[in-house]
Amino acid sequence: MSRARIVPWLNLTLRSARGLCRTRFMEEQPQGPANPTPMENGTVPCGEKCPPEAQETTVIEGAAKIAFPSANEVFYNPVQEFNRDLTCAVITEFARIQLGAKGIQIKVPGEKEAQKVVVDLSEQEEDKAELKECADLAPGNQPRTAAVGEICEEGLRVLEGLAASGLRSIRFAREVPGLRLVVANDASARAVDLIRHNVQLNEVAHLVQPSQADARMLMYQHQRVSDRFEVIDLDPYGSPAPFLDAAVQAVSEGGLLCITCTDMAVLAGNSGETCYSKYGAMALKSRACHEMALRIVLHSLDLRANCYQRYIVPLLSISADFYVRVFVRVFTGQAKVKASASKQALVFQCVGCGAFHLQRLGKATGASGGRVKFSAACGPPVTPKCEHCGQRHQLGGPLWVEPIHDLDFVGHVLEAVSTNPCRFHTSERIRGVLSVITEELPDVPLYYTLDQLSSTIHCSTPSLLQLRSALLHAGFRVSLSHACKNAVKTDAPASAIWDIMRCWEKECPVKRERLSETSPAFRILNVEPRLQANFTIRDDANPSSRQRGLKRFQVNPKANWGPRPRARPGGKAAGEAMENRRRLLQNKRKELAEDPAQRAARLKTFPCKRFKEGTCQRGDQCCYSHRPLIPETTADAARTDCPQTHNQNPPGSGAITGPGVD
Repeated sequence: MSRARIVPWLNLTLRSARGLCRTRFMEEQPQGPANPTPMENGTVPCGEKCPPEAQETTVIEGAAKIAFPSANEVFYNPVQEFNRDLTCAVITEFARIQLGAKGIQIKVPGEKEAQKVVVDLSEQEEDKAELKECADLAPGNQPRTAAVGEICEEGLRVLEGLAASGLRSIRFAREVPGLRLVVANDASARAVDLIRHNVQLNEVAHLVQPSQADARMLMYQHQRVSDRFEVIDLDPYGSPAPFLDAAVQAVSEGGLLCITCTDMAVLAGNSGETCYSKYGAMALKSRACHEMALRIVLHSLDLRANCYQRYIVPLLSISADFYVRVFVRVFTGQAKVKASASKQALVFQCVGCGAFHLQRLGKATGASGGRVKFSAACGPPVTPKCEHCGQRHQLGGPLWVEPIHDLDFVGHVLEAVSTNPCRFHTSERIRGVLSVITEELPDVPLYYTLDQLSSTIHCSTPSLLQLRSALLHAGFRVSLSHACKNAVKTDAPASAIWDIMRCWEKECPVKRERLSETSPAFRILNVEPRLQANFTIRDDANPSSRQRGLKRFQVNPKANWGPRPRARPGGKAAGEAMENRRRLLQNKRKELAEDPAQRAARLKTFPCKRFKEGTCQRGDQCCYSHRPLIPETTADAARTDCPQTHNQNPPGSGAITGPGVD
């Protein structure tokens, strides 16, 4: 057969064989579509369909009833109920402020109407009051109200950029009055289908609008003043850094941004370079890392807003569980933006004793005519080595050093939650956290902790009331912090704090002979205190929230209380595979206990390097092998010089054997 005929025949044969193999392979595979690839902030690409889930789980939270797959295909975390409850309370008070300026009164289920105050009036004043009441009751002067579940034409437009199952958006529609529209957006097709199902299940289709888009592109499309949202809520899995630039442009004038950050390992100082790449600030490992994380996020928000001649005003900033949550308003104003540099500061923190000093980036001073003059700040505020312990300083920041709460706004939210405790399932915890926030010193950034101060000088720990009383007796202010149970937030300088600890050490002495002369404890205690501390308990040292026994710092109610795994294709199967992998890798870095005889035998298999060099003095006592190694060339020569071994044949090979036969 010629070459021209052989080639087409071979091609036809191979093509038929491939088709037959493909058919048999498809018949052996189980029916059903393959798992799609995951997306960054969703679970599947936008254009692909997922198989319908046979099993669903129904969750009731607040006034919403949510059905979501039993498998982990759409993200849901019950731990965040406190986050969602607090967000509903904050947006309700924000709506009360915004709509109250337009003459609209909101109605919240469970709240009692304001009682009329009865006063004695003269006859003329009574006549005027009656005329005013008649005018108020005229058809054109009826007070306008906004109720829950109804569309308010002048109400708030809310965007939830990463909605997942739509639980948060549906809770807004069913629990927050004064809303015009709620956009529940997600990039995942599976999540958007679930949102539509849950919207129909809760009968809020007139308020909640499902959307499938990238959250950044959706916010960039609403940059026009008429298209902006009054409220934007971002609760991503991890860092919100990719969405902040779009968020500060898509929120209306005076609008509300609600941002959650769950990448606490980055914000708490474990990866300072990663924190800088995401938030534009270096995070330090510190006992005040949780408040520092809040201030880094506020700095990042203000920095991005300044690019567009906008600035932020924090309303509420909390650190809870495994995340931080900030509520800020965004305004526009070139003059206010100039003051942003004076609101940021660098942190100089001693690596030995933990004392910290703040250095603002800018300085704002008053000038003639009520003007404000801005200039660069002078520094640094510290010497190359710490004045207390002689150790070096670490440099962190910049971070926000202005107040992180609006105490008037926090007071309104606290009052609304306290008077209507049945509205939220976590009302008790909200009351406790907000009560501690109202007691914080608003103008004092960061804090020390009791265990940090006592462990630095290796002494016993004073009680919280004793240390607070000593600071109050010395004329300083002191408060707690909602971010840490043992926090001591005070305006006292570090020198005064260490003087108080020196006085405490005199009452509970430390064995000085055990301290190294270069240790921070030795250098701090080697100085006599200039301030004589008084540890007598004062009545005002015990804060009101502590006296009332409020739930201020919640203990984890069960095991594995924390962030959930990211939603993935395959859902529960992927989660089970991850759990099996975790069990397999558990304690992988720990060396297993080994029998001494087995260890000695194992080490004898390794040659002794010193013996090869001729310097080993241990002899037979050496744990490594002293057997001489035969070089390859010597071994080959030995095999060549032995013809009997070289020509020896195995028995039964058919060769002639016997004496005299080579």
